[in-house]
Amino acid sequence: MKSLIINPGSTSTKIGVFEEETLLFEETLRHSTEEIAQYASIVDQKDFRKNIILNLLKEKDFDIKSLDVVVGRGGMLKPIPGGTYAVTDDLLEDLRIGKQGQHASNLGGILAREIGDEIGAPSYIVDPVVVDELEPIARYSGVPELPRTSVFHALNQKAVAKRYAKETGKAYDSLNLVVVHMGGGVSVGAHRNGKVVDVFNALDGDGAFSPERAGAVPSGALIKMCFSGEFTEKEVYKKIVGNGGFNAYLGTNDMRDVEKMASEGNEKAVELREAFIQQVAKDIGSMACVLNGKVDQIIVTGGIAYDKGVVEGLKKKAGWIAEFTVYPGEDELLALAQGALRVLKGEEKAMTY
Repeated sequence: MKSLIINPGSTSTKIGVFEEETLLFEETLRHSTEEIAQYASIVDQKDFRKNIILNLLKEKDFDIKSLDVVVGRGGMLKPIPGGTYAVTDDLLEDLRIGKQGQHASNLGGILAREIGDEIGAPSYIVDPVVVDELEPIARYSGVPELPRTSVFHALNQKAVAKRYAKETGKAYDSLNLVVVHMGGGVSVGAHRNGKVVDVFNALDGDGAFSPERAGAVPSGALIKMCFSGEFTEKEVYKKIVGNGGFNAYLGTNDMRDVEKMASEGNEKAVELREAFIQQVAKDIGSMACVLNGKVDQIIVTGGIAYDKGVVEGLKKKAGWIAEFTVYPGEDELLALAQGALRVLKGEEKAMTY
């Protein structure tokens, strides 16, 4: 089975063509600020991006009619359970209007549906960031107007959890897993019987700090900062998302830079690295408690999982909870292809939006 995978970003469109789970080719199509600025909204970019994709396939001499399925990165839809979703008219409409916000990823499903319809192939999205499987008690924050929300690396967390299940010959919905994604943001989730029943909000909410995000911060001090008159709302938010974490302390969002500084004797870098490991380990411990201490495996993934020192540090602090399995990096294109394959092969049923 051949699939076309479309993963739109703010200034690029990444595509891949797979035969089963084997990548035939991939390209990252870059878009200049000037090109993007011509369009009033994200959805207005549809034809521009579609033409670039089709032209690339033509250059590769690839027969688009040989595709069995087209898969797009899911966008800012309403909160939904995890899974592979057919791009229905209702789903398409919510991508167009940006149900929870305008984001380039909204174009993934829109482009998949349009290209799929033209060649008579089904179109899907897989595990968008809005996946919400929280149990009711996980939503309590202490302030009724501010419920805890599910915003995390759903695509990669679900993909590695299902990969682990497959490799061990077990059903994903029979396992209790703590999955740790460490990239530009960090999300740690409790997977119970195939559902992410609790997770630290990776964007702007709680949990460990990360290369670009502050994670949980002292709320009283944050309130005072907000009303100090020194910062605009936008400036404060940038301190939490974008300029927080590693960026705030060391001016870099790359763990490799932190490692280099630490090895050269930079005490702040050494301390920051240890603090990061400790905070992620605390998140693992929290999610182990959600699972009543019955954890079948701790799975570590994302770009920082390549750092053996960080992984060993986590094992030292949390290895008593369960064994670790490490899947470094995140292969979003493959994860999207696998999601569609599971449906086409009857391993999973397509979800209805």
